This record gives sequence, C-alpha cells and structure tokens, in this order.
Amino acid sequence: MVKRIPPALVAALVSGLCGVALARGGGRSVVLRSALWTGAGLGAAVTANEVGGKPVPFLRWSVLRLLLGAKHLLTHWQVGDGREAALADYVVERARQGDLDDVIRIIDEFSRRKAMLINVGEEKGQILDRAVRRVAARRILELGTYCGYGALRMARATARDGHVYSIELNPDNAEIARRVIGHAGAEDRVTVVVGSLGDGGATIRRLREDHGFGEGSVDLVFVDHDKEQYLPDVLRILDSGWLHRGSLVVGDNIKLPGAPRYLAYLREREGTTWRTTEHRAHVEYQSLLPDVVTESEYLG
Repeated sequence: MVKRIPPALVAALVSGLCGVALARGGGRSVVLRSALWTGAGLGAAVTANEVGGKPVPFLRWSVLRLLLGAKHLLTHWQVGDGREAALADYVVERARQGDLDDVIRIIDEFSRRKAMLINVGEEKGQILDRAVRRVAARRILELGTYCGYGALRMARATARDGHVYSIELNPDNAEIARRVIGHAGAEDRVTVVVGSLGDGGATIRRLREDHGFGEGSVDLVFVDHDKEQYLPDVLRILDSGWLHRGSLVVGDNIKLPGAPRYLAYLREREGTTWRTTEHRAHVEYQSLLPDVVTESEYLG
C-alpha cells in the first residue's frame, strides 16, 4: 500500500530544492532566479502553515483543490473531490453521538486540518449565533444546507421549541447533512428539504402545506447559497408574507465571493424596508481574506 506523503514534507522538499539551485548559481537569469525564489518562499510558507496549523489562505492544499474544483462547485455545489462525503465519515468516526457541540467542533476540525469546507465557519458562525439568540428565533429558514453546519449552529442557538428548515438544491448534500445532523441528535430540530425557492413554486408550496409556513411565521432567514439568488429569493420570501416586523435576514459571503445586487438592494431600502448592520469578518477558516455578513431587520 502506497502511503500518502505529508503536504508539509512535499513543501519542504520543494523549498529545499529551490534553495539548493539558488545556492549553486543555477538561477543565472532574472526570470529563473525569480521563479526559484518564489518556489522557495511558497514552499517555506506552506511548510510553516501545515506544521503550525494556521489558517493561511491559498497556502493549504485543500484550498488549492477547492479552487481547481470551482467549476464543479458552481455547477453541483460540491467541490468534486469527495470532501463532503469524507466529512460525514469523519464526524461519525470522531464526534460523540448525540453531542451537538462535539459535532460542530469536529466539523471545524475537519475544515481546518483536512479539507476546507464552504460552510459559514467559526468566526462568522458566532455572528449568526448572536442573531438567532437576539430574536429568540423559533422558526428559521436556511437557504443552502451544504453539509449541515450552519443548521446545527442555529439549532443550538435557537429557542428550546425552535426549528430550522433548511433548503438544499443538491440531493447528495442533503443526504450528507441528514447523516451529520442525525449523528448530532438534532433531527427533531432540523428539517432538510431538497429544492429551491426558485423552482416555480414547488418548494414554497411544500413549506406552506407540509411545514406550516404562513403569514409572519419566520423569525430568521439565513441566506448562504447561490449568491445570484440572494435577492430573488429574499423577494420571494417577502412576497409570500412569511416575515414579521423584527424578523432578521442574515447573509453570508457578501464581500467574497460577493452578492452585489443584494447588498445594493439593502442599502437602497435602508430605513424603509430594512435596517442593516454590516459585520466585518473573514472568509471561513482563515484570517487574511476579508468578508462581510449582513444582518437585516425587517421593518414591515
């Protein structure tokens, strides 16, 4: 059986080889010397990052794989390298069954050490937690389940009789999320619905008829799915009449990758339809790339 070479060792070898080439004068041309210095620097940075476990963006192999799988991700909402299914296995193997806190901890551990996931993450997750608690949310609608991390955080933060209804377009993601949520013992507090609000009304009808969504019944909406659908889906929710005065809509990734149409709409309607706070934060599981989370109170 061939053993996997640790990324830190590969990076160290790259850095070392580049350093040797420079020392021996192999990089006589400006271009070659520049390339060797770049290789040595990146190799050293990756090595330090892997060994130290610090969340430096773009210097983690899992992030590079994610970027290479961007096309697949934007089409199927999975990275395409099996990391989502691997997460479920990791949770079942390592997290205490029925312990919601431990499942969240293990998902964060997987995202830092194994493969970066596109869930809301720890830093922005705390903003979401506070929003849920601030309005003592009982009925929550999440758009974009992915692997269930955000739903679990909101289920933990919600009122005792609260419930999270999470909409997921990808059936494979929905099954992974159900497995993770079930292991956490939270299946009675989180319902995953396969579909989208833009599917011609089918999912909206299911929420009304099967799950009791009605006039003013939603306390908080968390939008964390296709960024182009943030504005159309929030408008669909408004048209359905599900929000009441004081309901919150929390939006992730407003700066990166960005939801400019949605942000422009919120700013245009500031003080009339919405009162919005823009929370500065960082892209999940790293500390350099800035992001913004919006928290918008519905004014009725």
